[in-house]
Amino acid sequence: MNLALRGATMFAFALFAGLACSVNGNAGDEPGYVSLFNGKDLTGWKYGKESDLTGKTETGDKRFRVVDGVIVAEEGKGIKDLYTVKNFESEFNLKIQFRAAAKADSGVYVRGPQLQVRDFIRRNEMKQLKKFKNDDWNELDITVKNGVVSTIVNGKVLTDKDTLDVSVQNGKPVAKLNGTNVDITKIDVSVGAIAKCLCNGEFMENMKIPMKSAQGVGLQAETGKFEFRNIRIKEMK
Repeated sequence: MNLALRGATMFAFALFAGLACSVNGNAGDEPGYVSLFNGKDLTGWKYGKESDLTGKTETGDKRFRVVDGVIVAEEGKGIKDLYTVKNFESEFNLKIQFRAAAKADSGVYVRGPQLQVRDFIRRNEMKQLKKFKNDDWNELDITVKNGVVSTIVNGKVLTDKDTLDVSVQNGKPVAKLNGTNVDITKIDVSVGAIAKCLCNGEFMENMKIPMKSAQGVGLQAETGKFEFRNIRIKEMK
């Protein structure tokens, strides 16, 4: 083989290897990120009583399978959850690509609480997600911050766009949220962790989560077919 041909072959091999790493979810092109899914099997994940899925390409009941570099969550009897073996108690940024079948319903767990992840547009939900792509890959971007002072009114975590005014009138506390009276007993102020959740860069919700949990990152199999890939995390030490 002459040098020119050898050099071209090596370049082509390197390019193919780089593309394969990208498809299989390695995070080498994103400094500080570590892949939670190797693109080949369920190493690093657990499922119910199956505490070690190292080298396995599917769970015992086949609700989760690895196919062509993708974790496939299949519809079946009841809701099933696949979790990372590792817990993440430090602050972190989690990125996941997902693809939903028509009107499918799934979820992503962050230290226990679930972020609803669905085929939003065809389910007539999350109408603010103008960039959501039907039958194509969408990206979740979840940033977890610890020690955050959060305010919840009527079960909803307030955002920077909300204004809560609390005053005392005739010796009694009075509260208004965005100019509308609210029940003072429905207000909860606490210090904990917040997961800011985006889809394709668009805001979904601020989810209140525990500071510590025995549960790491989880994927849900519920209704319809769901696919996940490029699952990577960057911990903030």
